[in-house]
Amino acid sequence: MKLHDLKPAPGSTKNRKRVGRGPGGTDKTAGRGHKGQKSRSGAGKGSFFQGGGSTLISRLPKRGFNNVGTTYEIINLSDLERFEAGATVDRAALSGAGLVRRKERGVKLLARGEVKFAVTLHVDAASEAAVKAVEAAGGSVVFPEPKAPHSVETKPR
Repeated sequence: MKLHDLKPAPGSTKNRKRVGRGPGGTDKTAGRGHKGQKSRSGAGKGSFFQGGGSTLISRLPKRGFNNVGTTYEIINLSDLERFEAGATVDRAALSGAGLVRRKERGVKLLARGEVKFAVTLHVDAASEAAVKAVEAAGGSVVFPEPKAPHSVETKPR
């Protein structure tokens, strides 16, 4: 027996019904009944339709809000052991080490653990204790330049 000799067992497969192609395809209406929304091509109400009344999501009260405050990816002093002494640690180095993932968030340094060597850190925020610990080890913490506030030009009256 060869690969091209393999066939399904007799009676185990059935030809697909070609709907609307004569008596075998249930003829004129093709099993869809007469007229109406469900007989049309591409028709249907969709799985989200709830009988025409107000949907469940609109019947429930609003709750909560989207906080516009800045959220940070957190790194600790103990995480800095992955880097060599004297290294410059920025966002690219942190993501390469798998310590930060989300690009839209800033990076904040916290003081859990200890740092035993000098390192230059480029972060968006840091606790006072973390900054003191890094500087005590001979390193430095660099923060980005603050952005100018967004101003909108108004036309003169």
